Amino acid sequence: MTETGKKPFKDWLDNVRDITARQKIRIRLDRVRLGNLGKNRSVGEGVYELKIDYGPGYRVYYALEKKTLILLLMGGDKSSQNKDIARAGKYWQDHKRRKKDD
Repeated sequence: MTETGKKPFKDWLDNVRDITARQKIRIRLDRVRLGNLGKNRSVGEGVYELKIDYGPGYRVYYALEKKTLILLLMGGDKSSQNKDIARAGKYWQDHKRRKKDD
């Protein structure tokens, strides 16, 4: 959640119009909950990318907190990848800054 109360990942997922895509993304996140990260990579500064091989190439951006908690930051697809990575990085930096202030 951002400082203003927004939930970027939830907002993104709720706006994925393709019902099958939304279902595939949720299934992938269920696998992550079970410890199976599957196809993923670091995109820098503590942000990682999960690839969902469906449609336009959906991506889910996340960060690890305390080695066990995965913080979902942002979602997107191949066409907006660079912009989404930058936004996910900003959300992660904002989250860390606010945790430090607590």
